[in-house]
Amino acid sequence: MSGNPDDGYTFTWNWGIYSSLFVDPQVPYLTFLLRSLWYGAAATVVTIIVGYPVAYFIAFRVSPRWKNPLLMLVFISFLVSFVIRTDMWAFVLASQGPVVTVLQGIGLAGKDFHILGTSGAVVFGDAYNDLAFMVLPIYAALERIDPRLGEAAHDLYAGKARAFWHTTLPLSRSGVFAGVLLVFIDCVGDPVNSALLGGTNTYTIGQAIQDAYSGNQQYNVAAALSTVLMVVLGIILFIYARVSGTDDLEDLV
Repeated sequence: MSGNPDDGYTFTWNWGIYSSLFVDPQVPYLTFLLRSLWYGAAATVVTIIVGYPVAYFIAFRVSPRWKNPLLMLVFISFLVSFVIRTDMWAFVLASQGPVVTVLQGIGLAGKDFHILGTSGAVVFGDAYNDLAFMVLPIYAALERIDPRLGEAAHDLYAGKARAFWHTTLPLSRSGVFAGVLLVFIDCVGDPVNSALLGGTNTYTIGQAIQDAYSGNQQYNVAAALSTVLMVVLGIILFIYARVSGTDDLEDLV
């Protein structure tokens, strides 16, 4: 569409808006998009590193009576509003907050050290808010694995590490795949963590879409940016699915 908030918008098949988004030096939308993809990928890796051991512990290392309570603990943060719990992390990670104060007190950080307003804070917020989306599908995949397969691997003289690498990890691939889909898509388009935990150098495509729609009432720009984001995500996820394989995903769902 073409137009402006004062005169309104009309449907004109304005395909040129897509090319104009990435040639305007004053608004580097391409930088915002690449930054969002980087944050999404980093947060996804963090959730896998943290979430897989949590899911593995709940699936194999606790008695059945404790599995549901532990899963509830994983999801308990969802009882609080997404914005509120993210805003609370802004307080915790602030320069006068407990984290920075403790690090400075024990000599691990200097006076100018700060976490809030950095890329690390945004990635941490993304990973924290979406950790449960990684734990649950991995746990569901691990629960389907027959424990006797691990015993058979040990009977064939495989150590714990080798049995896990060649038996448990491949059989839980569908859970990791589903978790990556949930976490990566949500983190790339999220405007909240970068707005509350980031700064001027962490502006993302999610914020750009939100500001274009709600702040500047540039509905055609917001729609074009959303379309570009969906197409880019679709291409990335298609390639990821082709490389990783999705044979077991339907069984997991």
